[in-house]
Amino acid sequence: VQLVESGGGLVQPGGSLRLSCAASGFTFINARMSWYRQAPGKERELVAGISRGGGNTNYADSVKGRFTISRDNARNTVFLRMDDLKPEDTAVYYCNARVLNDYWGQGTQVTVSS
Repeated sequence: VQLVESGGGLVQPGGSLRLSCAASGFTFINARMSWYRQAPGKERELVAGISRGGGNTNYADSVKGRFTISRDNARNTVFLRMDDLKPEDTAVYYCNARVLNDYWGQGTQVTVSS
């Protein structure tokens, strides 16, 4: 199983980024996919999740209305569109796949700063 995140970087407050997570090694359509994040000194937290077919999504209260999770089952990829970014969104963002077990990517750094 391999999950490879990309798209992180440095952005100013109010800016946008789109994270991607390319999956391989398992049947992607069978997996519930999620994005988590971990800021320095804090526990890892769920940011957004999406069902296998993409019809159901859920978000942390702190990102509702600003972040959008989506998936492309033909390309085995899940995305996280992040708009109106705030300094408190600064964290390492991790892709998670839940099939029988939980699988994690290596993470991608998002830094929101002026």
